[in-house]
Amino acid sequence: MRILVADPIATDGVDRLRAAGEVDVMTGLDPAELIARIPGYEALVVRSETKVTAEVLAAAVRLRVVGRAGVGVDNIDIEAATHHGVLVLNAPTGNTVAAAEHAVAMMLALARNIPAADASLRAGRWERSKLMGVELRDRTLGVLGLGKIGFEVARIAGEGLRMRVIAHDPLVTHERAEKAGAVLVDMDTLLAESDVLTVHVPLTEHTKGVIGAAELRRMRPGARLINVARGGIIDEVALAEAVRDGVVAGAAIDVFTTEPVPADHPLIGVDGIIVTPHLGASTAEAQVNVAADVADQIVEYLAGGSPRSAVNAPAINPEELARLHPYLDLAGKMGSLAAQLSSGGVQRVVCSYAGELADVDTSLVTAEVLRGLLGHYSDARVNAINAKTVARSMGVDVDEHTTTRSVDHANSVFVEVIGEQRLLVAGTHFNGSPRITRIDDFRVDMQPAGTFLVVQHEDRPGVIAAISTLLAGNDINIARIELGRDRPRGRAVMLMEIDDPIDSALLERLASVAKLEQLRQVRL
Repeated sequence: MRILVADPIATDGVDRLRAAGEVDVMTGLDPAELIARIPGYEALVVRSETKVTAEVLAAAVRLRVVGRAGVGVDNIDIEAATHHGVLVLNAPTGNTVAAAEHAVAMMLALARNIPAADASLRAGRWERSKLMGVELRDRTLGVLGLGKIGFEVARIAGEGLRMRVIAHDPLVTHERAEKAGAVLVDMDTLLAESDVLTVHVPLTEHTKGVIGAAELRRMRPGARLINVARGGIIDEVALAEAVRDGVVAGAAIDVFTTEPVPADHPLIGVDGIIVTPHLGASTAEAQVNVAADVADQIVEYLAGGSPRSAVNAPAINPEELARLHPYLDLAGKMGSLAAQLSSGGVQRVVCSYAGELADVDTSLVTAEVLRGLLGHYSDARVNAINAKTVARSMGVDVDEHTTTRSVDHANSVFVEVIGEQRLLVAGTHFNGSPRITRIDDFRVDMQPAGTFLVVQHEDRPGVIAAISTLLAGNDINIARIELGRDRPRGRAVMLMEIDDPIDSALLERLASVAKLEQLRQVRL
């Protein structure tokens, strides 16, 4: 494996990456240089400086994973990564303390005019009365977004500074807010009652500009704003005007829409606005934490494991993953078998889970079914990351069903492929190995590994003998035979494992000589 580290990360992280392969540290690459180099790598590590665009991902023919040494992934085109089957992961907890402490530091600096006082004294002035501050105790802190960092800020402000804390986050329960020492309120209340408002939401199409001119006018007189989350959440032009006009008392901003900021940026040079150059995660401890976290996850993923903080893949806890793991290879084989046995195109895929599998998140198993199935129909690289996206792009509907009732076996997977015809494949994990247990209405016991002749025919004497004789005459050895039938002298299916694949001419002769209804060669 080759791993490219495109932004500076802690040495500890680089050392850990070497457990997965060859590591090249090349920082400061411009877009053209990155596009030229990325085809040779399986993994890419970035912070916020490098932009992982759709063009970069299109050129990354071997890339399997992009790791962001930090929380935000707005510098990575997630949709394009998913389309190309590239896992995106981040390190959401490594810089929590650093970012929360920076938000609190900005709040204290803003309340006590510390940057202005420092500049004034260095300029030879003594302006104590002009630099009168405010106390934070008993004032109201509003927290927009009560995730990990927002939670920590709320806790520090409530327990340490004795502030009243209110928060707005539609995804957080009252119980979770209570643990942070905060009271959940609606957005209007948050704006109207906050003496200090700090934002801790990701930058999305829904949060971009969520604090604009109208919201700033709805804040109480003397209010102050803090943003150490992502540039663009607060409208920068509107904020600059609001501070200059006295609509709000001040702001402390660590992140910007464009970074590095241009000299004429609207927030630079406005009295009452403190600015820092994206220092939220810039502590020695945080840099080691995020580098180690993302490196460990990349090493784990490249070794076949499931990372803890995948951005564009199902998040499954370790206990459930351990229960699902035996079924992942089975699911891929079932999808591949269905593709090789199906006639015509695929319009719909139905994955059903019975028994104990119904109690866990089976989305990863479904993705593996689609990987095995669609890999036979698409030139795109299909894997568990982009399988559902590829299915949608091909016009294939995907449904999932579960039942706690045991069907066929205690834990069963059913894959139904519907196109010009309907095909059903069922499987389970039995005595430590994956098994195919049903093909359409025929019950079988197939270990899905190797090359097979799958034969459908009338249940009559001489079929096996005819096939065996012709194979023997062409020096093709039979490893095992599995039979299934609906009734004596009815319809039958035969699974014949052979040591070597055969060519199309021999397949045609077999079908003709043995008078077979259908003959397919499948490789699993």
